[in-house]
Amino acid sequence: MSDLFRRDGDGVPLLTWRELRGYIRQLPPDARTRLALGDEDGVWGLQEHLTAVVIDELRTANWQRSNEGRKRSEQTPRPKPFPRPGVGSKKPRGDKAAPARQEARQRAMRRAAERKRALAAGQIT
Repeated sequence: MSDLFRRDGDGVPLLTWRELRGYIRQLPPDARTRLALGDEDGVWGLQEHLTAVVIDELRTANWQRSNEGRKRSEQTPRPKPFPRPGVGSKKPRGDKAAPARQEARQRAMRRAAERKRALAAGQIT
């Protein structure tokens, strides 16, 4: 991470925040850095996922047997799947038409246009 703060002869950072995020995303699922950032996907391995599938199948089989011969209106509700990391944990992003999001999008588009102009003028390589 020290490369993030080092600069070349022209003062340009050797590693950008975007590149750092890309490196972190490519870490193995069980890397301590990902776990420290709150990524729970690496906590579960193949064995844990297979065990969750077995639990789901057993719950469904027991539900089917307990409701055998009953009318649909009299049946108990279907069992919910066993919770897994990374499933259903996404937070809603909010309204896309919200003024704050539209303003942020406009700022991003202005920055992109400025960068394109600077690239075309040769100010940025």
